[in-house]
Amino acid sequence: MTNPTETDAWKGLQYHCADFKRDDFRLAQLFENQDRFSQFSIQHENLLLDYSKNFASRESIKTLIQLAQEMDVPEAINAMFAGEKINTTEDRAALHTALRIPVEENSNPEIIDCLRRMDAFVAAIHSGEWQGYSGEKITDIVNIGIGGSDLGPAFVNEALSACAINELTLHFVSNIDPAHLDDLLVTLNPATTLFIVSSKSFSTLETKENAEAARKWLLAHNESISSVEKHFIAVTSNLDAATDFGIASTNLFPMWDWVGGRFSLWSAIGLPVALAIGMENFRSLLDGAYSMDKHFQTAELGKNIPVMMALLSVWYTAFFDAHSHAVIPYSQKLEQFPKYLQQLTMESLGKSVSNDNETVSTKTGNVLWGSAGTNCQHSFFQLLHQGTELIPIDFISVIKPTSDGSNAFRRHNQLLANSLGQSLALMHGNSASPDPHRRIIGNKPSNTLLIDELNPYNLGSLIAIYEHKTYVQSVIWNINAFDQWGVELGKKQAALLFNALESESVDFDLDNSTLGLIEHIKNQR
Repeated sequence: MTNPTETDAWKGLQYHCADFKRDDFRLAQLFENQDRFSQFSIQHENLLLDYSKNFASRESIKTLIQLAQEMDVPEAINAMFAGEKINTTEDRAALHTALRIPVEENSNPEIIDCLRRMDAFVAAIHSGEWQGYSGEKITDIVNIGIGGSDLGPAFVNEALSACAINELTLHFVSNIDPAHLDDLLVTLNPATTLFIVSSKSFSTLETKENAEAARKWLLAHNESISSVEKHFIAVTSNLDAATDFGIASTNLFPMWDWVGGRFSLWSAIGLPVALAIGMENFRSLLDGAYSMDKHFQTAELGKNIPVMMALLSVWYTAFFDAHSHAVIPYSQKLEQFPKYLQQLTMESLGKSVSNDNETVSTKTGNVLWGSAGTNCQHSFFQLLHQGTELIPIDFISVIKPTSDGSNAFRRHNQLLANSLGQSLALMHGNSASPDPHRRIIGNKPSNTLLIDELNPYNLGSLIAIYEHKTYVQSVIWNINAFDQWGVELGKKQAALLFNALESESVDFDLDNSTLGLIEHIKNQR
């Protein structure tokens, strides 16, 4: 089956959703079943998903699982792990999961060699064997990349900062806005700074411009071209462009066509993470993701965390007109997780053409957003409680505190209480309040993900959940989760407009609005 709306399950779900749209329906009523929590929760190792506070009955969940079966989700899961070319528009496999297979089980020599080289590089930086042009050891690492070459490493570096094993300082530069790089460079010593240029093509505009500016800054302090070899490495598949830039061939780490940018954290793109927390911890991150891979591949659909989270997202998008989804980590260390997930989900699922080259028959990806609790309770939670939109929420909480400061457990319990309290308040509301302005309807669904502690292994598992959830949604909607053609069009237009801004006149047709904006910019300058 290639059209989800034509399945028997879809017709059944249209019937089931009516039960939850009745005026007298209360989400809290579902808990008259004393076993609801145990029946609507799944645990895998150190992670627990509680999806009991959702518009879900045994019958609707059974029908959602039927939808997954009719849309061949089990077969699609096997196809991904088997290395089939599931990225149909680019005729490629999507084998980021192969990067997580333990070395003793991994049959891919390129992956094994890359990990070996990462081991040697990280050891050389940590020991001081790798030295800059002045003979001093490296103290600062600047990762220059954008999209998946920036969001993943930056997020994980912050999330696992408590695991840092040395005094290296990591910096991440992505924006072509000169302020992003220039404001950083004035704080750094070129003799002790190493740049990692992360770009599969080595031609991404933002990364290329920032890398060239960084090289110019370095050479202004030491004119020897050999200094580039001591202070630049690259993660790329375009080896010729990187060596033309001045990076030694021994300082190049590979990228492969079968790893998409937003799934590349597990490759040498993760070098900044390995430098910060060490290769042992980086391998633990891989191991956690691998554990979730095995769960995703082997668990039955109804006990499969990524599958159930995907089915609930499809349920709300298609049958409850949900336009967005909030992810709220009650952990300051996970503050950047929603931003990381925005690329993963919206770049993967923002598609309107099916794998059959037809216009899709249902809504596909929606807006993902969020921030760290409890901060966001004082910004956008008012909309969640009393706004007119239905916005499903994932609450993510860590059971053990990452800090050992004064009264850490007491403060952490306050954090956990707020996470649990918000999901409870969103479910119950206070619809009996006589004051209409204070009245909160409730009936707002949410998931809760509990993690025992924030460590590399558990974080790897958490990230893999959302990767696999995204893939399952794409399978059900019959779209390709692994291309991003929409991104390219804006880049082409920008190249034309750059020339227009640089030149005295515009020698191609433009609409009146764009032309007026260009003229205004030039006049103001």
